[in-house]
Amino acid sequence: MKPMKLMAATAAVTMVATGAFAQANLTAETASPGGATYLSPAHMTEIAGTQGIANIQLADGQTLTNSIQNVAEGKTDIAGTPHILPFLMSKGVGPYGSLGKEKGAELAANLRAINPFTLGIFLLYAYDAKGVGGWDDLKGRKIYNGPPRGGALTNARSMIQIVAGLKDGEDYEGMQTNWGQGTSLVTSGEPDAVVLPELFPGSRLTSITAAGKVTGWSMPKASYESEAMQKYMKAPGSAPFTIPLAELQATMGDDWTFVSEDDTFRGFATIGGNVVHKDMDEELVYKLVAAYIGSMDALKAKAPYGDTVNFDNPMLGMCGANPVKYHPGAVRAWRDAGYEIDDCAVPN
Repeated sequence: MKPMKLMAATAAVTMVATGAFAQANLTAETASPGGATYLSPAHMTEIAGTQGIANIQLADGQTLTNSIQNVAEGKTDIAGTPHILPFLMSKGVGPYGSLGKEKGAELAANLRAINPFTLGIFLLYAYDAKGVGGWDDLKGRKIYNGPPRGGALTNARSMIQIVAGLKDGEDYEGMQTNWGQGTSLVTSGEPDAVVLPELFPGSRLTSITAAGKVTGWSMPKASYESEAMQKYMKAPGSAPFTIPLAELQATMGDDWTFVSEDDTFRGFATIGGNVVHKDMDEELVYKLVAAYIGSMDALKAKAPYGDTVNFDNPMLGMCGANPVKYHPGAVRAWRDAGYEIDDCAVPN
């Protein structure tokens, strides 16, 4: 496992107004800076410290597949995740195949949600210099499709297979690296194309244009409306996404060109949130989540995508096939703040 890069809460030794030290020491794992998956726990780390609730050591650049297993096993206190990962864990399949169904279900049952966010929108993009023609020009190419074992990798492989009919390792060469090295890999020019969850505008999409102009392709309308894709987008952790092409183009600027057969850009969103162990103290969770909700405006103001990633939509992706319920402390915090939490998202 690669060394963790730790960000201690700035208030690790800061005294609150009462003169008491923060009450808890917690650990958290998340993806690299640049998206909601990082910003959400980083903000919680800051707020928990400054309000004297907890000192949180946040390790970024992690593979979330491993992170939520660490939470389920009691090795880490907080982790970000797309909803697809607890679902796969509960079945003992995909990246959790080695656990088996019984152990996977046992571990998944330990996870409880505390807050939501949209991780990104899956799309295909490539440097113009690569000469990629779109979804029908990926055979034999090198495609960066996520970190090893990650939920992004599972989704990217599925998207490419549904849209282009191509399998990783057979029809194209998938390239994997951890999130922390992702931007460097893209700008190195080694991959011919990229299929990843991104934000508009996100730091990776903004920074890679320093190495050249980029084209992004909408999912073809026929693929988007196909039975296979519609079913996939209803699975835990996924949701349909559309945006007017002109709006997307205006948001991303002249270094980007977006291609669609009509005036709509189509993709699918990957959704999730932060999770904790079911045995985390209820009052501690309540204080963490209440402080987070109370500083929602400040959270949204920290990034240009702040208003678009569902920080304040606690029912995002919950219920249905998603096995994760909210922690009782989080339920109380969201409801006390005036948000609706459906009973299907509350543990029995």
